[in-house]
Amino acid sequence: MNYQSVKTNPIIFDIVIFLVRLFVGFAMLSHGYPKLQTLIDGGDIKFYDFIGLGPKISLGLTVFAEFVCSIFLILGLFTRVAAGFLIFTMIIAGFVVHGADGFDKREMSMLYLSIYLIIVSFGAGKISVDYMSEKRRRANDW
Repeated sequence: MNYQSVKTNPIIFDIVIFLVRLFVGFAMLSHGYPKLQTLIDGGDIKFYDFIGLGPKISLGLTVFAEFVCSIFLILGLFTRVAAGFLIFTMIIAGFVVHGADGFDKREMSMLYLSIYLIIVSFGAGKISVDYMSEKRRRANDW
């Protein structure tokens, strides 16, 4: 088979991007929700202070990325911006927080990072709020 002549079907591409967004969004929610509970409980917060603003603010920023931005990713709303926050969070998790650990501790954040880079590169696809709002905006321009 000549792989250079094979073109990607746009419908399949949009379905795959949608499924990736759903899976990765819900998977990251499972990491963000316990952190949100920790933040809401208000007890003694022991969290890595990655910018020097204190563990509570660092946890709040991580909750924003892992919980709120994951919801945006699932919906396909502000997809590239949300993925940008998640990329930053995964870089901190993989290279700073677990930087001295073995690959087994960094593997998950690196996998998430690579998927978020793909999402930033290709966008949300047609099955997204971003696409619908852009389509509506263009229709109103006429």
